[in-house]
Amino acid sequence: MHNYNEVIEYLYARLPMFTRDGASAYKKDLDNTLALLHALGNPQDKFKSIHIAGTNGKGSSSHMLASIFAQAGYKTALYTSPHLLDFRERIRINGQMVDEQFVIDFVNNLHALIEEIQPSFFEVTVAMAFDYFAKQHVDIAIIEVGLGGRLDSTNVIMPLASLITNIGFDHMNMLGDTLPAIASEKAGIIKRYSCCRIGIS
Repeated sequence: MHNYNEVIEYLYARLPMFTRDGASAYKKDLDNTLALLHALGNPQDKFKSIHIAGTNGKGSSSHMLASIFAQAGYKTALYTSPHLLDFRERIRINGQMVDEQFVIDFVNNLHALIEEIQPSFFEVTVAMAFDYFAKQHVDIAIIEVGLGGRLDSTNVIMPLASLITNIGFDHMNMLGDTLPAIASEKAGIIKRYSCCRIGIS
């Protein structure tokens, strides 16, 4: 794959994608993400992070925190999903989207492993973001959970703090049909020795 459009088309067409395939694209473990990250030298261990989950408000909270850190002079990474116009919106440093060439090189370099383990679109994107953040030596990364928390592909980091915004009834077929069950899944991002704030609506 020689250009950005080819790489993006490959990611969209070949990998399971939640927005297209629904629950069948949701993996019940972190094995694929961990395999990708292991091949990359475990970049998730090379930067500080704050992890954000929740039903509503996690995206706006992520952007606000990233803006605060950037304005304070920190080299601040931001991982969010989904994107609106360009895939690269998901992976930013100080507001700047990841370079197209990095996306091209990443997918080409990991192509054989991607074909072997068939990760989801989200799993590949998470690994790409963490690799980029580590190589750019960011001071802090604000990481938004994609879905749930405990089994979300982003849940391989050891954050300085975990933030859980308001919790409501969402993705009940995967997270549970009661607020306590859903809250339990989202609380899966809380790590020992990290701070946490939880809101329940």
